[in-house]
Amino acid sequence: MSTSRTDADRMRRRELHDAAAGVTGPRLLPWTTPDGNPCYLSTDGRGYLSSLADSIEEVQLDMGEELLEYARKVVAPGAKMLSAVEYRWLACRLTEALTDALRVAESRGDRIPDLPETAGA
Repeated sequence: MSTSRTDADRMRRRELHDAAAGVTGPRLLPWTTPDGNPCYLSTDGRGYLSSLADSIEEVQLDMGEELLEYARKVVAPGAKMLSAVEYRWLACRLTEALTDALRVAESRGDRIPDLPETAGA
């Protein structure tokens, strides 16, 4: 289980990442339009919306971690059987958590700078 980061830790980490990465281009946000289309933000990695997106990503990942812990207990040997409705609820929540985690990974991956090509490689 991971330890919770403070807001100052998250901001410092984001500032270090942005400084190293030379953040450019639009950032994929952790929410979608009402139609389900992705939302992007043109940013330098600072500002209210960037901080809000960082906070929402952190909440999404924390919730996914908690849900995974619950799911592990539910499927552990000797665990009490759930009803079909309860298993369906769990499957739906796990699907949502995986969707959120993949969006966070894509957003953060897009912000990792490409390695410079080496001559002769």
